[in-house]
Amino acid sequence: MTKLFGKGSVTLARVLALGTPLLLLGACVAPPPPCDACAVAARAEATANQALSLAQQAMARSSQMYQRTLVK
Repeated sequence: MTKLFGKGSVTLARVLALGTPLLLLGACVAPPPPCDACAVAARAEATANQALSLAQQAMARSSQMYQRTLVK
């Protein structure tokens, strides 16, 4: 029993005292950069948004042209 509470407990206390601040600093570190799959997904989303915008512009133009034919 004395061995468990002798030098071992002092060593454990040192590890906890020195290791805890390092763990806290590790929690504040910025997250790693996004993975390749995330980058590909972001590019795909940007491309889809651009395509949607172009399609909406085309629909607006065609609607204007249709409205002009109705007025004539």
